Order: sequence, then C-alpha cells, then structure tokens
Amino acid sequence: MPYEKLDLSTAKPVFSWANHELGQDETKMAKNVASLPFVFKHVALMPDVHLGKGALVGSVVATKEAIVPAAVGVDIGCGMGAIKTPFVAEQLDGKLHQIRQDIEALIPVGFNENDEADTQVLDWQGWQDFKYLHAGAQHLEAKALKQMGSLGGGNHFIEVCMDEQNQVWLMLHSGSRHIGNVLAQRHIETAKELAKLAGEKLPDPDLAHFVQGTPEFEAYWRDLQWAQNYARVNREVMMARSKRVLEKHLANDQPFTPCLNVNCHHNYAEREVHFGEEVYVTRKGAVRAQQNDYGIILGSMGAKSYIVKGKGNVASYCSCSHGAGRLMSRNKAKLNFTLKDLIQQTQGIKCRKDEGVLDEIPGAYKPIDQVMANQSDLVEVVAILKQLVCVKG
Repeated sequence: MPYEKLDLSTAKPVFSWANHELGQDETKMAKNVASLPFVFKHVALMPDVHLGKGALVGSVVATKEAIVPAAVGVDIGCGMGAIKTPFVAEQLDGKLHQIRQDIEALIPVGFNENDEADTQVLDWQGWQDFKYLHAGAQHLEAKALKQMGSLGGGNHFIEVCMDEQNQVWLMLHSGSRHIGNVLAQRHIETAKELAKLAGEKLPDPDLAHFVQGTPEFEAYWRDLQWAQNYARVNREVMMARSKRVLEKHLANDQPFTPCLNVNCHHNYAEREVHFGEEVYVTRKGAVRAQQNDYGIILGSMGAKSYIVKGKGNVASYCSCSHGAGRLMSRNKAKLNFTLKDLIQQTQGIKCRKDEGVLDEIPGAYKPIDQVMANQSDLVEVVAILKQLVCVKG
C-alpha cells in the first residue's frame, strides 16, 4: 500500500502507512512531532502506529543536529532475534512442555535475574566502557551483569515457532533491561530541565531535545549506543541458551548452525544518510528495512509473526513496522477481556494462561494480516511463523 500524506497543516508533512484515521490523541502527537524545527523532510508513520510518550509508537523521525531522548523511549535497543533451525515440527512431538520448562529454567523472566554472569556475558567488550556512562548508573554494573541474559516482562517473550514449511524457529523479544531504562530516564530528565531553563515553548514536555555539539548531546549519544549494544548482546545470550535447549531435545546435545539468524532493534536511533544528507533517524517501534535487510514483525502471542526482507523504500526512511501494534491500552485490555478469553485465544500454544498476562491477550492487538497488507511496499515476506511455545515474564 502506498503511503497517505496526512493533512495536518504542520511545518513538515506526515506520511502514514496506517490506512486508517488517527484518533484525536494520535493526531495531536503526530502534529507535535512534525512541528519541531529540526525535523528533516517528513515524519513516517508505520501501519502499527499507536500512542506512545512524546512520539507515536510506530513512527520514524529523522532529525538534523538534534535528538529527542523520549522519542527513542526508555527501553533503549528493544528489539527481536530469530533463528531458523534445521529441525522440523514433527521432531517436537511430545517435547514442547519440557522445552518450555528448560527455557524458563535457563532464562530469568520478569524482575528475576541470573545468579551470576556466565562466560558469554563476561566476555562482552562493552563492560570496559561502563565507567564512562551517566554517573547516575554507576552503581548498577553488578545488576547489569546479572540481567544480561534475562527477558524482562510486558510484551517480551521467547517463542518456539514453526513456519509454513514446518521448519522450527526460535524467536525472542527483549531490550536493555533496567540499565537501559535508568540511562534513558536520566537523560530525559536532563533534556526537560534544559528546556525549562531555556524557556522553550514545546508542544509536549516529552519532546525536550539535545542539540548536536553540546556535552549533553554527546553524553546521551554515548550512553544510547552502549545501551543499544547491551540490548543486542542480551538477545544473543538468551538465543544461545534457548538454542542449547533445542540441541538437548532434538540433536542429542550436538550443536547446529542456524539456517538464518536475524537480530534487529526497533526502539533506537542511528546516524544514517537519507535524501543525500546525514541525519539522526529515531525508530520508535519500527524496524530498519533497507534493501535486503532482514527484519522481524511480531504478531500477538496467539497470532502469526513474520520474517521479512526490506525493500529500501526511501519515503519510509527504509523502515517497516515492528509488530501488530496495540489496539487498546493494557488497562483497557484487562477491563475488556476475561481469563476465559485468554485461554480461548491462545488455544494450542504452550504459554502462561493467567490474569498476570491478560493485558497481552491477542485481542488487545491489531490484526497482523492487515498490518502486513499495509506495508507491502516496505517489505517482502520471507517466512510466516506460528507460535508453539511462548515464554513470558
């Protein structure tokens, strides 16, 4: 589907792949961002767009010589990982329950963390730079060590899936854990304080920003890159552990080489070249989809997820959606659905079926098929995955 240019009367236009009218709050948030003087060319809204903090989740914002930390968000580097295994679904018969238990035993979920850091964690070169991070995070090194290789809660998950050719996949969704959240909060607070001191009249306090060339910008950019790398390695550690579980149950503990390995952020910022100029691209709930980039677009825990390859659509800043996108808030989902609904909507999937994950019910998310139809000009589908096991915090 080609994008629609929204009529918002803003300094910079807004291009939308959502194929629906934005609500009043969403429209206001899009207008706020598009009115910022340092926004480059236009704002791009992905098909899964919904309310966020400062900027819409499912938006791509390119900026010149400035960056908005709240637009990146507090789960810096949140993203997805997936590997295609050489196994077929029939090999899982009778083993799914034990596979789920073994994954849950190896990978802490929710607020839990590892008792100690393993070799793969300790070998990460990023620990050498911890001392350069924001002073407010210096006491968290031990916690960051123990949390690397842990899932967290909310919509984070580890899944065993099968594709339409019956191939088995591992897929997971997680970010930079507590350390990323603390770093983000510290910088968001600093940006707001600077805006207040400068007497800036922002359309939303969460659009407080740092200007390139200032010490505050450099400090945020350094911490941002570190936390994004932490999130990527966190997914690699969990994927390695999950892979060992499959090797135990399906290959007599013999290691296998993945047929395909994908690891992509969807809450992050990077320097990129677009329309011939170097800009800062913030993808808030969006995946980079340059020509032949592999990406992951997740559905809810009762629907399908997609492995995709980017088409390099320049109007979207070479981006695509990160998932189905929420149809209703977590609180609204808890009010609108029952435990019986959750059990019915996750039929056939080995997963938690209790009120603690009611806000993650498939009915709280947009239909993934419609989201995919709206971005056929952004990505091509490589594989469609159906969940068999879903581990949540």
